[in-house]
Amino acid sequence: MRVSAPDPRAVREASLDELSRLGLPLPPSQFPLVWEPGDEIELRPTPEIEARIAVLHVILARCFGMPAQAAMSWLLESHLVDSVTPPEWQFVMGGRGDHRSFVLHHDALFSLAWVLGLAKELDPTVPVDERLVERMPHLVAGETFAQWRARILAAPQHPGDAAALLDLHYCLDWAYLETEKAGHALPGLVDANAIGQRRWALEWAVVLRGPYHDEPPGWEEVDLST
Repeated sequence: MRVSAPDPRAVREASLDELSRLGLPLPPSQFPLVWEPGDEIELRPTPEIEARIAVLHVILARCFGMPAQAAMSWLLESHLVDSVTPPEWQFVMGGRGDHRSFVLHHDALFSLAWVLGLAKELDPTVPVDERLVERMPHLVAGETFAQWRARILAAPQHPGDAAALLDLHYCLDWAYLETEKAGHALPGLVDANAIGQRRWALEWAVVLRGPYHDEPPGWEEVDLST
């Protein structure tokens, strides 16, 4: 569902209010808006987001001991191989790559779960909900991708709400990095790495349409440099 994007300045004002409430520094006045007036927004297709969640869940399972053969078999039987990026496939097959970076994807997974209505809220001060695993594919029990999709009955967020949360995390990402750099205390139990992962997922899931936006990036192409 493609809709008109909300007023970016009003959304940014709300994001800055939230940073102030959390006691975080505010970005400079020239900090870019995520979208422009007149742009449109939509979420990626639900099956595409479900596939990304399933892939990340398998990768996390590999991080915590799932055998490579079992992981590869599940992905193949689920017809999800095309949804696995080359770095992810190398990790699934042979454990090659930065193990810690894949573990951090737990927060990206949480963010995508929120997008599909599988998590109630995405509070920047609260760690991943421990009950999230119950909403993921039951790999050990042999639940298939199709069975999982039928069980969860995804209810995607409104694109405007997801875009507003993207703007908030864009600002939070800057604020958390600045706070950690200054050696100051963060407002909760979530660190800058987790906020960055949540932003990564939202940047990927929320599609912006307008004269200044490129085609939606692939998972590995999401730019978090600004």
